[in-house]
Amino acid sequence: MKATVYNTIISLLLSVNLMAFTTLSSFPVEPEPLNENIFKESIKTIQLYRKGWKLSYPVIELNGEVKLELSFDDLSDEINNYTYKIIHCDFKWNPSPLSESDYIEGFLQNQFNDFQFSFNTYFKYIHYHLILPNQDVNFLISGNYVIEVYEDNFEKIVFRKRFIITEPLVNVVADVQRPVLSRYRNNSQEINFNIEYKSFRIDNPFSDVKVAVLQNGRWDNAIQNLKPLFNKNSVLEYKDNIHNIFRGGNEYRWFDIKSIRYQSPYIKEVIFKNGYFHVYLFPEELRSSGQYFYNQDLNGKYYVEIQEQHDSDLDADYIYVHFSFPFENEIPDGNFYIMGALSGNIYSEYNKMKYNPEMKAYELTILLKQGYYNYRFEFLKEGSKTGDVSYTEGNHYETENDYIILSYFHGSRSRYDRIIGYQIVNSLRKN
Repeated sequence: MKATVYNTIISLLLSVNLMAFTTLSSFPVEPEPLNENIFKESIKTIQLYRKGWKLSYPVIELNGEVKLELSFDDLSDEINNYTYKIIHCDFKWNPSPLSESDYIEGFLQNQFNDFQFSFNTYFKYIHYHLILPNQDVNFLISGNYVIEVYEDNFEKIVFRKRFIITEPLVNVVADVQRPVLSRYRNNSQEINFNIEYKSFRIDNPFSDVKVAVLQNGRWDNAIQNLKPLFNKNSVLEYKDNIHNIFRGGNEYRWFDIKSIRYQSPYIKEVIFKNGYFHVYLFPEELRSSGQYFYNQDLNGKYYVEIQEQHDSDLDADYIYVHFSFPFENEIPDGNFYIMGALSGNIYSEYNKMKYNPEMKAYELTILLKQGYYNYRFEFLKEGSKTGDVSYTEGNHYETENDYIILSYFHGSRSRYDRIIGYQIVNSLRKN
């Protein structure tokens, strides 16, 4: 009798656990967004920008005259058969439900045919180049896009980059202000903007329209959950004293390695060792408690250039750059990263600093192509996805920053997220 009761209880428990497992497994799993990343160590200096303007953000208009330009180096002596494909994404950077023929006209898989060998450099590399759209690929719709580059006939992904295609259907009017609230007033910047849609029909603007606001082109700390406060006379007003706020940060640190014949500011030493050049920067200092000073920077970008030659794409060499950030003790609950376009603004092993107890400093060596670079130190706490500069760089409301505002539309009958408006506004320069 006891055995029968015991078996019955066990059966019931197993049934309950099975039902619970089935119920939990039936919930849809949130897909991973297509984040920018590099998957092959020999790939360096990936740049994607508006053709002819290397310091621009990768945003173009649908069917416009401006094109995108993509380039990268492979530190190899052998030509690889690199191919690429284009992926249309939704607002959250997940692949959209469209078929490729819905957003691409032309061939769906294409090769890199434009490549050249480096000339007279210690590091040998092959420079690859691509223009989009081109005779093989044309874009049919606006939205978030990703280009994925592969080798070995699409068996191995090499890297992934994001870009934006817009339609000028609404007008975005924006302004950057010093915050009103006292807790943000001295360390942050408030972005207020309107979306004017007089010539574009939006039936339900509070649900059909989404926006993304980016600081200096970065997606990791973008604001994407904003709702308009008012809708009147076909104007959506986004004026919010709490949710439209970014920490101001500080002007970026910089160094210049366009030439190795002289030591520019912040460079302690240039040596030639084991067949390659090494640049040692002076140990850095904390800037969190200092007063704000304006310094014209590139908002985290870099550009490739060599002073002694004519073709920087092929004549610029690669140099080991050594960073040092003094600290009395190692911080246990997080890591310091060197951030900026030089690391793709990605937190990875590539740009994570290591603590040297003998030198009492965080250190890192990065292989970089000759040019002019912006960077800063960010502390990423364990479990967090966004770094903090309040301790390393400081936050100031006066800092010069770019803000990109993207207006997305997805109506009740739409199949994808369109980008119907785009504006870039600077915290100092009035557009």
